[in-house]
Amino acid sequence: MCRMSRIAVIGGGAAGMMFAVLASEKGHQVDLFEKNEKLGKKLFITGKGRCNLTNNCDEQEFLQAVVSNPRFLYSAIYGWNSADVMDFFEKAGVPLKTERGNRVFPCSDHSSDIIRCLEKKLAENHVTVHLNTEVRSLLIREEKACGLVLEGGVVFQADAVVVASGGKTYPQTGSSGDGYRFAEEAGHTIKDPEPSLVSLTTEEACVKEMQGLSLKNVRLTIERGRKKLYDEFGEMLFTHNGISGPLVLTASARVGRELKKEKLAARIDLKPALERDKLDARILRDFAEAPNRQFRNILGGLLPSSMIPVMVGLSGIDPNKRIHDITKEERNRLVDLIKGFPLTITGTGSFHEAIITRGGVNVKEIDPGTMESRKVSGLYFIGEVLDVDAVTGGFNLQIAWSTAHLAADSL
Repeated sequence: MCRMSRIAVIGGGAAGMMFAVLASEKGHQVDLFEKNEKLGKKLFITGKGRCNLTNNCDEQEFLQAVVSNPRFLYSAIYGWNSADVMDFFEKAGVPLKTERGNRVFPCSDHSSDIIRCLEKKLAENHVTVHLNTEVRSLLIREEKACGLVLEGGVVFQADAVVVASGGKTYPQTGSSGDGYRFAEEAGHTIKDPEPSLVSLTTEEACVKEMQGLSLKNVRLTIERGRKKLYDEFGEMLFTHNGISGPLVLTASARVGRELKKEKLAARIDLKPALERDKLDARILRDFAEAPNRQFRNILGGLLPSSMIPVMVGLSGIDPNKRIHDITKEERNRLVDLIKGFPLTITGTGSFHEAIITRGGVNVKEIDPGTMESRKVSGLYFIGEVLDVDAVTGGFNLQIAWSTAHLAADSL
């Protein structure tokens, strides 16, 4: 392809903007098409508006965090890793910081700084940005991408087309799954898009009684039969119909596909730092200090207040029973509950609340060394539109940056 090729990019999100910057730096004439009134709408709300733009880890750690098709991303991540991304933004004038879990944020804690940085680069490199412009279809002739058809039937000619239109999450930001339609029209197959990094719904009605309760330093385990699917330590919270929070969002990436087949058993260890016998000894001490108190009034030192009525009910112990009358068997039931609060996971939340989309363009039909379609020459797919996804912590944005870099490098 000649150096001054004209490239059409669909989607002004993280992957689309980064590709446009990098391709234009190589001398290509780039036109970026975005159906919203501004660029980076989803990027703006990423990381609760702080923009967790990558994870400060090596390539192997990154690939371990990828849930779907990590091997496909080998060339992309080794070609442009998190250190390269951090260097790009810092050289462009955005100071960065690394927080717990190696999460990287702008020092300002404002995602708008990342968007402004990319917009400035686009302007410097003379990228033509078409806002409020909807792409209707791809223009393909003799198995080669040669442009776009815009709303109103306007034809835009190009030497190559890059689809960076994202997934289906946060539809309010314009993510409607257009890229899947473009891919199918070009002969690609789509792995069913599903919400990921999302809350989990539960069968138990008691979660509503604890809605809004946040739990720190707990262990969440999810199993299918005897097989452990997820087992991690961290923070979570109860919602009106299930559980959410950092632990749960990551769990959803690991167990989401399993939930399509069947319900899963979960348990929360509320005191993971205490072995079972030490927890029993702790409870015995509490009981010994107040032998005449009622059972329902003794748990304040062990459990959050909104959880106490639920735990009392599940324990099967009469809430009005005096502590000195509680049997060893009843005490053991209480210990078991604290070490393994039971839940039945029935499904996930919707695309409206999910952070990313699992599924997308089948990666077997994409060249992993270039991000070019194996079916249509000059057609590239990058970012979330592909069937690649990872856990929380900046890994999904790194996928966007790395695949954008690889495609720009391959032109």
